[in-house]
Amino acid sequence: VLSDLTSVAVKAAPWAFFVAALRFGTNSLIGNVTLVTKIYLPRLVFPLAAVLSQLFDFLIAGVVVSLFLLVMGAGLSVHLLWLPFLVGSLIILAAALAIIFSAATLFFRDVKYIVDVLLTFAIFFTPVFYESSLFGQWAPLLLANPVSPLLEGISTTVILHQSPSLPWLSYSFVFTGVLFIGALAMFRKLEPFFAESI
Repeated sequence: VLSDLTSVAVKAAPWAFFVAALRFGTNSLIGNVTLVTKIYLPRLVFPLAAVLSQLFDFLIAGVVVSLFLLVMGAGLSVHLLWLPFLVGSLIILAAALAIIFSAATLFFRDVKYIVDVLLTFAIFFTPVFYESSLFGQWAPLLLANPVSPLLEGISTTVILHQSPSLPWLSYSFVFTGVLFIGALAMFRKLEPFFAESI
């Protein structure tokens, strides 16, 4: 029970960051209409700033979780060196989706509501309060969600002091990289039409 509790605590903080980053990122352009239309600056700043602004809350949550783990007697290991890569990938994934959704919201206002609904139900399909291994042969379906290998990787390195699953982690890293590059390309292609779409 204690292990389950610490695992949830470790995964809940990055998941909360991811959800908040997407919500703020999705609304970042539509919420700054005046700046987007009347002041010339790279519009990419808005979704990226929205994501990065959530890092402050994430850092505070990380400190709280770290103190909790220390109280619970969690030790240190060399596997914690995976954390910067796991958290960094989660940030880039959140940024990629925020870039896509922020641009889409300018053209289709209902996108922000769809994102809210998806995020509300996404926790049931993301191993935050449970481990994907509980679903046996269906576990790969959960791990196909690129957030899942990152969260489970964080839990594995912090709680179990083991290396994360490299095949699933590689999949998540590649997915994140390709999505981020695609998001940047899409954003730059649509950016000239932003002002007339507001």
